[in-house]
Amino acid sequence: MAAKETRMPPAIIWALGAVGAAALIKLLAHASRKANAEIEKIRRERPPGRPVETLERDSATGEYRPRKP
Repeated sequence: MAAKETRMPPAIIWALGAVGAAALIKLLAHASRKANAEIEKIRRERPPGRPVETLERDSATGEYRPRKP
């Protein structure tokens, strides 16, 4: 006699998926708030009249560097 295969009920699968999605959303929201806080801190530290530097790509290395005036 073959062993009967047991399957997880669909409601449990949906519940696990919902809990996982909620945890992922919470993690992403936390990371977003942290990144925005870091950006805002840098913004506040910059003097008010100082212009933002424009970056341009160095064709030799592929790196981005501040544009020279």
